Amino acid sequence: MAQTNILLETGTNELEIVEFYVNQDGYEAHYGLNVAKVVEIGRRQPVTSMPEMRHPSILGAFLHRNQRVVPLIDMALFLDSKPIENEDAKVIVTEFNELCTAFLVSGVNRIYRLSWTDVEAPGQYLQNMSRSSVTGVVRLEDRVIFLLDLEAIVAELHPHMAMRFEESDMAQNVAKTYNILHVDDSRSIRKLLQDLLVKEGRFTVEQRVNGQEAWDYLRQLRRRCEEENRPISDFLHGIITDIEMPSMDGLALCKNIKEDPILKALPVAIFSSMINDSLARKCSVVNADAEFAKPDLKALADKLYDLITSTWG
Repeated sequence: MAQTNILLETGTNELEIVEFYVNQDGYEAHYGLNVAKVVEIGRRQPVTSMPEMRHPSILGAFLHRNQRVVPLIDMALFLDSKPIENEDAKVIVTEFNELCTAFLVSGVNRIYRLSWTDVEAPGQYLQNMSRSSVTGVVRLEDRVIFLLDLEAIVAELHPHMAMRFEESDMAQNVAKTYNILHVDDSRSIRKLLQDLLVKEGRFTVEQRVNGQEAWDYLRQLRRRCEEENRPISDFLHGIITDIEMPSMDGLALCKNIKEDPILKALPVAIFSSMINDSLARKCSVVNADAEFAKPDLKALADKLYDLITSTWG
C-alpha cells in the first residue's frame, strides 16, 4: 500500500495517521504514525546484516526500490517483546529528519483523519514507561492508539543520528540577546534547544509544550501590548515551533499568529522532522518565515537570529 494522497487544508489543525498493531506477548498493541512521514507500506523484506548493529531490534538493511539502503527495525523487539514472525507482517517505510527508516509491524489497519484537538498529550507515567517514545494518545470507541515519536526511537537506536549542535562562530558575549518562544511536545528536544541556544548567548528561551498553550501565552502578551500601549517586541522577538503537537499543531499556530494584527510581526520558524517540498509549501501558505529539518540546529539558530535582527534591529 503506497502512501495516500488525501489532501488536508493547511492550517486547519488536522492530521492523518496510519494505525498499525504489534503483537506483544499475547496481546495486540495499537500505534499510529503521521501519514506525512510514510513513504510506503509493503511486505516484509529480506535483509542483510549490518556491522555494529547496536540494538537487537535492528534486523539489518534492504535495498528500497533499487535506490537506497534502508535499515529495518522490528517494533516488537524494540518494545521488549518477542520478534514479529507472522507471514503477513508489514513493513512501514518512513522518511523524516532527512533519513529513511523501515519498521516491521504485525499488521496495518487503516488511515484516520483527525483533529489535533483529538490527540491527548501523554502523561508523565506513560512517557517514562515508553522511554519518551509516545507523543500522543488517541481514544477510539474500542481501543487506544499511541502515536509514536519516531525521532526518539531512531535516536535511541542510532545515537549518531540524533540532533547535534555545532556552536556558532559568533562570540558568546553578544551585545544584545533576544527573547524567543520555543514550542515542541518533545521533552528531549525542548531541553536540547533550551540548553544550546541559551549557551550560545544570542537568545533567552520561553517554552510551551503544544500550539494551544503557546497561543494562550501569545494572547496574554497581546493583551499586555494593548493595555500598556507597548510593541510586542518589548516582550518577545521570535518563535520556533514544531508541526506535530497535541491540541494545536504548528501550522495552525503559525496561521493564527500571522492573521493577528499585533502578533504577525513576530518571525516564525517551523522546526520539524517532516520538512520536505510538500511541507515547505504548507509552511509558505501559513506565512512562516523559515522552515528547517530537525537535525539542522546550527542553521536554525543562525537564520532565526538573522530574521529577528532584520525585523527588530
